[in-house]
Amino acid sequence: QVQLVESGGGLLQAGGSLRLSCVASGRIVSINDMGWYRQAPGKQRELVATITRAGATNYAEAVKGRFTISRDNAKRTVYLQMTSLKPEDTAVYYCNAPRLITTDLIGRDYWGQGTQVTVSS
Repeated sequence: QVQLVESGGGLLQAGGSLRLSCVASGRIVSINDMGWYRQAPGKQRELVATITRAGATNYAEAVKGRFTISRDNAKRTVYLQMTSLKPEDTAVYYCNAPRLITTDLIGRDYWGQGTQVTVSS
């Protein structure tokens, strides 16, 4: 069984910084792309950032220049460093591994349970 577990969410004021972490555990052979998504109340889940196994990154326009995604393949961990946070960044942030390969050599899409980030004005 595979789990993605996020941590690092919280409540903070606008302009502040926060670092989210997501650790993958279980019978994992390899993890290709990893990413962060977010869902605000009443809105659809949206892409925040993705990173390939080699470290190539992609960001949503709304977070470019403020958020940085990184990963440690040995630790099976992906991070999201968030700076200059705005009230509109308030959302539940989810970790995603769209093609995580397990010991049965099948790639599957996995999601974490989410971590709440609340930014007050």
